[in-house]
Amino acid sequence: MTEDEINEIKQFIPQALQAVPTLVIAVNDVEIPVGFMGTSTGELEMLFIAPDEWGKGLGKRMVQYCIRELCVREVNVYEDNSKAYGFYEKMGFVSYKRSAHDEQGRPHPIVYMKVIYQ
Repeated sequence: MTEDEINEIKQFIPQALQAVPTLVIAVNDVEIPVGFMGTSTGELEMLFIAPDEWGKGLGKRMVQYCIRELCVREVNVYEDNSKAYGFYEKMGFVSYKRSAHDEQGRPHPIVYMKVIYQ
């Protein structure tokens, strides 16, 4: 994705946050938000972790929580986001479908994934 496309998507985040029925916010030891995820009826809609927190297990703990406590079974990932795709594979998700365009109709393929364990 181009920088302009990323900035365009950022504009939708406030609206997307209001649209998810469940929003989970992770805070650090001094109560500063360092990550959040939004879920909707069995689907992980969004997961964002502050770059300073990458590689520390926070994303893993959040996804485990949403699988265990929120009954999340699906997630959609941009096909060219190999880091996210690999992360969700490690978390037990497998791809089952692909779309050639994203939700806004842009030519950014989406991979649909389901968790393979309960």
